[in-house]
Amino acid sequence: MGYRAFVVNKDDDDFTASVQTLEDSDLPEGTVTVAVEWSDLNYKDGLACTPNGRVVTKYPMTLGIDFAGTVVESSDTRYAAGDRVVATGYDLGTGHPGGYAERVRLPGAWLSPTPDGMTSEEAMTLGTAGITAAMSIDAIERNGIGPDAGPVIVSGATGGVGSTAVAMLAARGYTVHASTGKSSEHDFLRELGASEILDREELAAESRRPLERERWAAAVDPVGGTTTTSILRQTKYGGVVALSGLTGGVGVSTNVMPFILRGVSLVGIESVYWPGEDRPRLWARMADDFTGRNLLDLVEARVGLEDVPEVAARILAGGVRGRILVQPT
Repeated sequence: MGYRAFVVNKDDDDFTASVQTLEDSDLPEGTVTVAVEWSDLNYKDGLACTPNGRVVTKYPMTLGIDFAGTVVESSDTRYAAGDRVVATGYDLGTGHPGGYAERVRLPGAWLSPTPDGMTSEEAMTLGTAGITAAMSIDAIERNGIGPDAGPVIVSGATGGVGSTAVAMLAARGYTVHASTGKSSEHDFLRELGASEILDREELAAESRRPLERERWAAAVDPVGGTTTTSILRQTKYGGVVALSGLTGGVGVSTNVMPFILRGVSLVGIESVYWPGEDRPRLWARMADDFTGRNLLDLVEARVGLEDVPEVAARILAGGVRGRILVQPT
C-alpha cells in the first residue's frame, strides 16, 4: 500500500526535494504506526529543506518534525488503534522519517496523547513552537516569576514560538510586551494579548553600557544574538531570560553585570529531547491556556506537501506570521 511523503535527498552537491509515493515497506522500525492528519512548519523544517541546513543527519529523509493523527497499528501497550496522538521533536524529520507523510511509524515513547477536546489541527497549531513556548513559561514560573512581578518581553513575537508565548502569557495574566520587525502585525499581536509593542531594532540595539534601565521581569527569547544581549541588560533584579532560538544569530556578547549585580538567570530551552513522560503535562497546560479561545487564530495558512518548499523559504526569510499547517493527504 502506497502513501505520499515529502522527501529530501542529497548526493554530494546534488540536492532534491519532492513529493514521492512510498510503500509501507519503506516505513522504518517502530512500535506504533500513525495515520497523519496534520503537521506544521517550523524554522527547523525550513532549514531541512535546504542543502546546507545542517539539521538532517541522513538521506533520503521524509521531513516534518511534528505531526498529529490517529494510531492505526500498535505493539506498544500504551497505545491502541484509534487513539489520537501527537509527536514533536526527537529525531523526527531529521534522522527518522517525519510528519510530512500520510503515515509514520515510530517508537511509542515519542508520542503523547492528544488532550481531550483538542483536534489534530489545533495540536499542530501548537506543535514544537507551542512546546517550546510552554517550556519557556514553565521555566519562568519555576523561578518564581508570576504576573505581579512585572512585564514579560517576547522577542520574535510574530513567529511560531513568539506568537504562542504571547497568547499563553496573556491567558495566565501576565503583562506582555512584544517585539517585532513587522509594523503591519501590531493588531495581530494586540489581539493575542500584547499590551505594548516594540520595534525589533530597538530591542536588538547595541550599547556600550553593561546595564540599562530595568524593564522586564522575564523574557521569552526565540531570537538570540544581539537581542539576547539587549534583553539581559534590561532584565529586572532576579529576572529570567528563557532562550530557545537563533534566528538573530548564534553569538551572544554580554558581560557579567546582569548576573552578579541583578541576579538574572539565563535559561536554555531545549524541546527536542525533553523527557517524554513530562510532555503530556505541557500539552495539558497548553490545552488549559487556550480553553475558550480560538487556537486556530494563530494559523496564517494551510498548505499541502507540494507547497512545502515555498513556505520553507518564507519562514527562513522571516516572512511568516503565526503558524503554517501542513496537511499530507
